[in-house]
Amino acid sequence: MFLLESYPIAVLFCFITMLCWGSWGNSQKAVEKTWRFELFYWDYVIGVLLTALAFAFTLGSQGELGRSFVVDLQQASPLSLGLAFLGGVVFNIANILLVAAIAISGMAVAFPVGIGLALILGVALNYMADQAGNPMLLGGGVALVALAIILNAVAYGKLPKNSEESGASKTKGLVLAIICGILMSTFYYFVAASLAKVEIPANGEVATQFLDVTHSNLAQEGATLQVGKLTPFTANAVFALGIFLSSFIVVTFLQLKPFVGTPVSPFAFFRGTFREHFWGILGGAIWAVGMTLNVVASGVASPAISYGLGQGATLIAAIWGVFVWREFRAAPKGTGKILFAMFVSFLVGLGMIIASKLA
Repeated sequence: MFLLESYPIAVLFCFITMLCWGSWGNSQKAVEKTWRFELFYWDYVIGVLLTALAFAFTLGSQGELGRSFVVDLQQASPLSLGLAFLGGVVFNIANILLVAAIAISGMAVAFPVGIGLALILGVALNYMADQAGNPMLLGGGVALVALAIILNAVAYGKLPKNSEESGASKTKGLVLAIICGILMSTFYYFVAASLAKVEIPANGEVATQFLDVTHSNLAQEGATLQVGKLTPFTANAVFALGIFLSSFIVVTFLQLKPFVGTPVSPFAFFRGTFREHFWGILGGAIWAVGMTLNVVASGVASPAISYGLGQGATLIAAIWGVFVWREFRAAPKGTGKILFAMFVSFLVGLGMIIASKLA
């Protein structure tokens, strides 16, 4: 299987994750006027699964070291497979709740609560499991990225609104965002818990060692991948399968009982045009590329750092909104200063997260 070796390359992979996770939503914009999100989401999850499988059968199966995808599946324990699958189910529910929270109460409520909570709790959870990196730098970097997400939401909140939301609507959106944040903070932990480490058997006075999954570590004499655990590519494919299969319940329910708008027939998906299906699958493929590279990078950078950098995707989405879609052209005076502070906080926070592994 494909193996990383250097921390800078792992960080680069995490930056690509940010770009992918922060950009896939543009594909939905391409068809939002003709294709309901509930229908778009089916194409999205198909794109996620196909891309994850493509990685598993190519990069996940090449090379002399490690285990190929099929071999890895055959030796995997039910617990490891279940953890990766559960990660997909949890992510799917959280992602749907985030979209619902945005639709009900707007980005100014949904993002700082949902994604901010997911970022803080998720990094803390993954750090407790792995404890790699300087906790002060990591915590400070996460705090600044969370601040940037809040500033982003404040800026969105200053945009003119067509109508005022009711108090009940805001409360409903807030509750959904809180549930989303809690769930979103756990999905990566489940995937990371299924991943194999490089195992160096005990030798004399040296106890059994569990090292990062790098080429040099796996090439050591006697080194093997942990039995029963998964390679990043296998875990990612099982995770994607969890997203896909859970959609038959989660997305179908959303179609029949939407949070906003009228119900959508489950069979409406088959009436979509090639263009509508294409953009949804492309969006899922873009997201899945980011997830795959992030999971691969976690073997070197640590799950806490990989997850923390990946969740900075919110700010990539903000860049699209500010400079490409011009979403802030009608914003009142002073909004530009908030956006500037947001980008500064974001960049400094990312720098601290990256440095936490080197300290």
